[in-house]
Amino acid sequence: MSEPTQEDVTAIVSSVFSIQAISVTLEKMEFEISDYVGEKFVGLAQRLEKIGIVCFVQKHDNRIIIQVNRLPPEPKKKKFLSRAWLQRILFGVVVAFTMIDGYYKTLGANSLTYIGEPLDFAVLYTISLIGILGVHEAGHLVAAKWHKIRTTWPYFIPGIPVFGLVPTFGAVIQSRGLMVNRNIIFDIGIAGPIAGLVIAVLVSFYGAYTSPILDPSILEEGDSLRKLDDSIFMQIALGAFGKAGSDVEVLMSPVMFAAWIGFLITFLNLLPAWQLDGGHMAHAMFGQKIHRIATYASVGILFLLRYEMMAIFILIFSMRNMSIRPLDDVTSLSKNRKLLYVVVVVLAVLCAPLPFSIWP
Repeated sequence: MSEPTQEDVTAIVSSVFSIQAISVTLEKMEFEISDYVGEKFVGLAQRLEKIGIVCFVQKHDNRIIIQVNRLPPEPKKKKFLSRAWLQRILFGVVVAFTMIDGYYKTLGANSLTYIGEPLDFAVLYTISLIGILGVHEAGHLVAAKWHKIRTTWPYFIPGIPVFGLVPTFGAVIQSRGLMVNRNIIFDIGIAGPIAGLVIAVLVSFYGAYTSPILDPSILEEGDSLRKLDDSIFMQIALGAFGKAGSDVEVLMSPVMFAAWIGFLITFLNLLPAWQLDGGHMAHAMFGQKIHRIATYASVGILFLLRYEMMAIFILIFSMRNMSIRPLDDVTSLSKNRKLLYVVVVVLAVLCAPLPFSIWP
């Protein structure tokens, strides 16, 4: 395909907006627009992207300027291992680690009271945890597809099974297209946590059903189960089966632990920090300055909840790159999405690992 000329770019821009003035340098073209509409810019940006051009909207002294640059060339693909194979290998490793982790978690539970065959629970645990993570990433993919944004398939991140840790640290997808405006960033950001949360809630109720109440006589005098900080969602699921309360010793089954991880990952992703899903939504909602403040506030919350390593991780990487900035950072988020952000805050609270119980 031939390189687009300045005349080609001008013709495309003028077919969408009324051009008042044009400024041309060796690196870029700038068009002053009199009839700017955010919805029209989406179509313009996608048309220009197809011919290797990227455009940005800027506001100077109440003047709307569309800046046009050439896209940098895509990096050459490595022949040793394609991305598709890397994703498949990582997925296979995570499935194997999760099966091993579920098997040994069931053995540990059976040492106190029999809950079932280790292999059976390992399969249920794997389906539950991979299901939560997979549906989460599928939510992002569907939203990106809806907005015509190209992405990679998920990269599942292996964890450390068996040794009291988690078999996976979640999954990520990479955008291979341009984020045009705040609405698109918000939609893609919220779709993953909401989709994954639906599965986590379903898993939590089955997990609560499979988690037995221990007879105090099983435990040695003065001993108690090591309890994880529960979310409100977790306590509601346990309460539905009469297993909530500070005086009840519940043995968490592997399926319930999968739900616990699912709620934790959802909570972390909903934090208005850095390049987490909630960070993208916060940038879309409030802009770059308040998003930076929200990132530091999120770090403080994580320290209070005793998730120091995650707090330090976010703090270090946010110093290098705060968030995705849309091509159109002038048009504000739509009213309905602003109202939906209130729901995001509520869900984050419901998923948070609280150091206290809501039950007496």
